[in-house]
Amino acid sequence: MAKVNFTAARVNGHTCPAGKSQSFLWDSDTPGLGLRATAAGSKAYIFQSKFHGATVRVTIGSPESWPIESQFEKVDGERREITRGARQEARHLQTLIDRGIDPREHAAEQRAAHEARKAEARRKDASLSDAWAEYIEARRTKWSELHYRDHVTLASAGGQPKKRGKGLTEPGPLAALMPLRLADLSADRVGEWLADEASQRPTRARLAFNLLRIFATWCESRGEYKGLIDAQAISTRISKDTLPKQAAKTDSIQREQLAAWFGAVRQLGNPVMEAYLIGLLLTGARREELAELRWDDVDFRWRSVHLKDKVEAAGRTIPLTPFYASVLHELKRINETPPNVRQMRKLEREGKNWEPSPWVFSSATAADGRLASPNRALHRACEAAGIQPVTLHGLRRSFGSLSEWCEVPVGVVAQIQGHKPSATVERHYRVRPLDLLRSWHDRIEQWILAEARIEFDAEQATPGLHTVSQ
Repeated sequence: MAKVNFTAARVNGHTCPAGKSQSFLWDSDTPGLGLRATAAGSKAYIFQSKFHGATVRVTIGSPESWPIESQFEKVDGERREITRGARQEARHLQTLIDRGIDPREHAAEQRAAHEARKAEARRKDASLSDAWAEYIEARRTKWSELHYRDHVTLASAGGQPKKRGKGLTEPGPLAALMPLRLADLSADRVGEWLADEASQRPTRARLAFNLLRIFATWCESRGEYKGLIDAQAISTRISKDTLPKQAAKTDSIQREQLAAWFGAVRQLGNPVMEAYLIGLLLTGARREELAELRWDDVDFRWRSVHLKDKVEAAGRTIPLTPFYASVLHELKRINETPPNVRQMRKLEREGKNWEPSPWVFSSATAADGRLASPNRALHRACEAAGIQPVTLHGLRRSFGSLSEWCEVPVGVVAQIQGHKPSATVERHYRVRPLDLLRSWHDRIEQWILAEARIEFDAEQATPGLHTVSQ
């Protein structure tokens, strides 16, 4: 067994001879300390000795991680070890043997403790962006497509070409926090971020903060992220102190505005957009519920429409009123009409086959093939009608408000719109079948059409809108 005094040059120069799987070099200064080199080129310090008459061998570590001698520094006049050397570790292992302790068990415990420290360090280094990506992927199947897109766009770094219009996209409100470690999300840091965002885009900042709070709750349920985010960082006190008070929205179409609004919608020149906006007003559905409607969800025979619902996982079925059925009949006819010869030849040259869209409110330019951005069209219609701008959710609000003119039971309107029952009786003792909802829904539609001066005969109706001259 050759022994030499370990130096950096000798350690670096030791290699495994050709034809051997490993070779050893032993330190003349420290009994039991050796250097093992393998044919693959790896090196490691080892300790070898006798324990109860049997040879034991323990791997200390690679020369890259372990210096030959310990490194020290003076702290308050005292000499303290800051990096353990291979020689000192070998002597420590021999001391354990002398005390009757198996060094292999000690080494296993040390390795486990070392790995635990490394894992904890990695856990504490977890960034918000990494955890956020894992979060939205884990929860995606539980969310609507709109809710998922909100999580993506609010955290987006921006700088991508806009899908509509010129220029590049702007960073989302959460983009400034994404590079931070979860452990760095302090109340002061989040408060500064929220104050900055609130001064520029308060509505988006409010949504971003709410999503961040829900994300923090998810992190607490995960072992790898538990306890990293300061609870004070997502306290509602921060939002109350920073964000402007949120006023209740009241935008809706008034009774006397119905005729002008319907007339303006007809002038949009886009039957899909017209049918969508009219549908929001006549059904009171949420914007995404109606936008995600497929033809398979529409039953013309039994006059019903099945919508996705953010409250009920199975969705909800509402009546298909006569006038709106005629509008969708016309839309279905347009959807199922093949393109002209020139358009068909163009599709063939591009290697594409034409087929009707499965979406009720289809869009040839949208990425997923369905209507994606109806806000501008609604704004144009309101401007043309000479009324205050109404949001898409304002059309849903209009349905609920206008229904009161017909003295419809509140529970009927809530069930059509997909609101949770608000009282014990409604929750447990009112189960309205579709035909009962239909009788009330038809009455609401008839009243709206009369106020909008739209002449419609359900028995002799042809698809489309029929207005009476004013």
